[in-house]
Amino acid sequence: MISVLYVDDDTALLDVAKLFLERSGNIQVDTAESADQGLNKLKTTTYDIVISDYQMPGMDGLAFLRIIRTKYPALPFIIFTGRGREEIVIDALNCGADHYIRKGGDSRSQFTELIHTIKSSVEKKRA
Repeated sequence: MISVLYVDDDTALLDVAKLFLERSGNIQVDTAESADQGLNKLKTTTYDIVISDYQMPGMDGLAFLRIIRTKYPALPFIIFTGRGREEIVIDALNCGADHYIRKGGDSRSQFTELIHTIKSSVEKKRA
């Protein structure tokens, strides 16, 4: 079983993503509505991977990623956002994101890509 922490301030998207990911089999998803909430969950639960939105109130996804890299350097991290400007992608990768996936378009293909990325990232870490 792959344990995922998904952080996004869009609660409707959290619900949809959790449903899609868990229906794929072998993935269990915990959600958090802010980076602070996500950090609190990481204190008490071990996850195989973190998925985070970029633009959130309070702490954004890159600030969250920087803290993750300091405290959990080997934990795979995916930025999953609708913000697709090139400088955001570059910043995310330079801060240590393992992957950057753009939200939008067809939900089924977007979540299929996310599921594939989760599984390959976790397999790579476990190897």
